[in-house]
Amino acid sequence: MPGRRSSGATTATTGTAVPAARVTIAEIAREAGVSAPTVSKVLNGHDQVAPETRARVLELLEQHNYLRRRARPKKTVGLVDLVIREVDSLWACEVMQGVQSAAAEHGAEVVMTAAHGTTVDTRRWLDNVATRGSDGIILAVTDLTPAQRKQVDSLDIPLAVVDPVGSPDDAVPTVGATNWQGGMAATQHLIDLGHRRIGILRGHEDALCARARLDGYRAALERAGIEVDPALQQPGDFYYTTGFSGMRELLALADPPTAVFASSDLMALGAYEAIRQAGLRVAADVSIVGFDDVPNAAWASPPLTTVRQPLREMAALAARIVLLGADAVLPGPTLRMELATRLVVRESTGAAPGMPAA
Repeated sequence: MPGRRSSGATTATTGTAVPAARVTIAEIAREAGVSAPTVSKVLNGHDQVAPETRARVLELLEQHNYLRRRARPKKTVGLVDLVIREVDSLWACEVMQGVQSAAAEHGAEVVMTAAHGTTVDTRRWLDNVATRGSDGIILAVTDLTPAQRKQVDSLDIPLAVVDPVGSPDDAVPTVGATNWQGGMAATQHLIDLGHRRIGILRGHEDALCARARLDGYRAALERAGIEVDPALQQPGDFYYTTGFSGMRELLALADPPTAVFASSDLMALGAYEAIRQAGLRVAADVSIVGFDDVPNAAWASPPLTTVRQPLREMAALAARIVLLGADAVLPGPTLRMELATRLVVRESTGAAPGMPAA
């Protein structure tokens, strides 16, 4: 099958050669009784490993034929697969452009699959990956089931994840953003403007980035001595419609918030419309902060204050990991990268009612 690679190792069973199962760094680490980063340090020749530990890890690496597989020459990359949750937003466009730019640098093509959810739910996709001979896989806010991950491992195809959904595999490189710090910065900005009733429109409950932004929001309130009120927290999924419906719920409270942190720019724009339909004004009556800084954030009316995460850079880094290999891109044994977020202040936030304007 095109693109399928073999480890070259076989085991004899009643005279029939059967390919040996591919062993991951995480599995070798568990067998050696050490962490995955320790195994990576041994692989990369770092000297911060005790001699007896290094010897035990090297023995297991040799036993499982890992070193020979790793030393095998890498063929020229021609095709990478991008699996993305949805393709109908500027967020997705930023990710796609980041992957495409990195692929173009290396003369590679990109095949894109829309998962339409947080989990790839079709067996046909993996069959197609093997059939077309893809040389790398990038997952963007999607996840693989354990069975699908096992299939990917069997194909020996490099994998990297942008904004992992669940707990990331110890052996899979991930690229994210400083979501906790971003959530805290957004909320602290509203606190600094004098707001005390601050709501949040949460992202998809299964996404690690959404939970980190919520935790940053809570941390900022607690640090300022402001009660974290569950009534001010509305569920969402990063999309416009839940931003709109969540904002309507917040405005219907007996004591509505004077400011809201939306976990995505799309949700913030949905909140804009709910505020408009309620006969209120963004900033003057309700301050809004978004997250992402997609291009239309600056085009909104008023321009949206938001937390910028470098989506193109995140996606491009993930692409380079599968194009060049994690060892060539990531520093040392690191398999987790978080790129910095920053608050971009525009015109959708203002002083709380009764507070002097800045």
